[in-house]
Amino acid sequence: MSTMCPSALVGAQNRLLVLGFHNIERTWCWPAAAGTGVRTFTQHLQILRRVANVVDLREALDALRSGQKLPPRAVALTFDDGYRDNLTLAAPLLRRLSMPATVFLVPGLLDRTVHAWWERLGWAITEATVPSLSYDGVDYPLADTTARIAAQRAVEEDIKTLTHTERAALIEDFVERLQPRGSFDTDDLFLDWDAAATLPDAGLTVGSHTMEHPILSRESAGDQQFSLRESKRLLQDRIGVEVPILAYPNGTRNDYDTTTLTEVEAAGYEYAVTTWGGVTTTDVSRYEVHRALVGPYTHPARFAAFLGKRLLAA
Repeated sequence: MSTMCPSALVGAQNRLLVLGFHNIERTWCWPAAAGTGVRTFTQHLQILRRVANVVDLREALDALRSGQKLPPRAVALTFDDGYRDNLTLAAPLLRRLSMPATVFLVPGLLDRTVHAWWERLGWAITEATVPSLSYDGVDYPLADTTARIAAQRAVEEDIKTLTHTERAALIEDFVERLQPRGSFDTDDLFLDWDAAATLPDAGLTVGSHTMEHPILSRESAGDQQFSLRESKRLLQDRIGVEVPILAYPNGTRNDYDTTTLTEVEAAGYEYAVTTWGGVTTTDVSRYEVHRALVGPYTHPARFAAFLGKRLLAA
């Protein structure tokens, strides 16, 4: 899928590596020992300070589009979904190093009208009081942590093929069948509107991640239009900032389509970022900006090798 000129980032050849993070510390979906996330993220930033020039995403994309030169080994940092620790943990570390970053927010998560389905699924499986989960003809054992994580990864990949409404209903069915202990506390995991409004003062810029985090290519044209336009409008009105950039939920080539690209432009976005591809150069569509995801616990040596391969490539 590609939309080249007139939407391409035309100009002199230049290169930008866009990195995508999510949470910093452990969550239901991404379990780990306490402290692992912030320690690893700190090491990631130290590596970036030594080998790269961290730039503002929009400024860098504007430069590519107008033919201006970027600094060598330019890297832009982004965060998806609006995890609370983007503000409480990431922002102070970034500010200390004078590194800009963009946080892509979901209004439905901010106002608590939708659940982050991947985290609700992780909670239900982690805290399940039944020995297994039956789904699509397969019984997934839940005997230990390894088995539970394997079950979650298998199930979540499949249910990404559903519509937003179908997926939400299925997650609630899982919760009922798994009979998890305790309750799912969204406030501990995700920003609300009050906290999101402080992001600009904390040095973070705001982008849209759609209204309710649907995988856009699974939705009707009308639903795509609403999700893209309403999320942009609400974020601009409630936070009081311009929102020129979208991040596609999930973000692979299969997660948006030609209808999406049309509606993104019609909604007034200047750019949209994916989760595929290598570095972004001037011949990349401004609505298919390449982005590489970084796991919250990616070993620093692996992260350094990953950066070297992409930043030093011809």
